[in-house]
Amino acid sequence: MNQWIYFLDLCGTSVFAIAGVLAAGKYRMDPFGVIVLAFVTAIGGGSMRDALIGATPVFWIRDPNYIIVILTTVIMCLILVRKPHRIPTYALPIADALGLAVFTVIGAEKALSLGLSSMVAVVMGAITAVGGGVIRDLLCRQIPMVLRTEIYATASIVGGICYTLSIIVGMDSMTSVLFAMFSTLIIRLSAIRWHLSLPAFDLKKKRI
Repeated sequence: MNQWIYFLDLCGTSVFAIAGVLAAGKYRMDPFGVIVLAFVTAIGGGSMRDALIGATPVFWIRDPNYIIVILTTVIMCLILVRKPHRIPTYALPIADALGLAVFTVIGAEKALSLGLSSMVAVVMGAITAVGGGVIRDLLCRQIPMVLRTEIYATASIVGGICYTLSIIVGMDSMTSVLFAMFSTLIIRLSAIRWHLSLPAFDLKKKRI
């Protein structure tokens, strides 16, 4: 199972790197800016997690395969983005949702493996999943998506809770992983499909 999770982790890293490249293209950044956004989006959350729980050196320093995956993804994106054919509009949101689910489980599992509490594990799962996107949005001078009404971080939190509860009640590791990932995916994909969002906290005065 560890090899399977590792493979999904690398795939999620690639997906989030693509999201960083697309954000860089939206703001017309130079190649260095593209690489920076790809890196922070893909490994920013995991780096924050490892720094907070003291798992140093952080994962991508110990395993350079993450760097290789990100650089390869950036190069492929810069080449393919100029081709006439287009990637289906639904492909990236679905892949991003899968990356969100994978990173949530990985973050929660790593916290539990170090003997941290279930509550901390849920928080670490969410940080792993959304932390990179927060850094990316801040660098682009945007309000991070997780602080707006879109259901994104909420899906990660629910997935983290499902994973930790599954471990507590004694489910085997594979079942716990699949249950947590499925829960995260269902919530995130439902939010995308039906444009679901949380209510906004609005203090603007009503006009008389």
